[in-house]
Amino acid sequence: MIKKHHRTLYILEFKRSSDRNEDFLGVQEDEANKQHKSIIEAFKAAITEWRFEQINFVAGRRGAVVEDDFYNNRERLSVQAGKKDKILLAHVLRICEVHDTVMRSYYQHVNTQRR
Repeated sequence: MIKKHHRTLYILEFKRSSDRNEDFLGVQEDEANKQHKSIIEAFKAAITEWRFEQINFVAGRRGAVVEDDFYNNRERLSVQAGKKDKILLAHVLRICEVHDTVMRSYYQHVNTQRR
């Protein structure tokens, strides 16, 4: 996402993680930051008058979303306060839909091979 008037480029990363452990958010944040560190440093060196920031959105495989983290990220992107809950709901619903699709595909594949 680019904010030209602020000369800021946001690198958005979406991660899914096992949400069995309480620290799943921190682990995935660290992994995402390491993953994009070199490209962000290259951007900063090449275009010194701009700011480059990474924003990570992490969802658990069972649909867990840390609301505070999600809302803080939305605030950094200047999402209107009145839209935050609607966006969170849509995000969680989409995660559940994708999870359902993955599970259906898996069971279809497993049951097809048994025949």
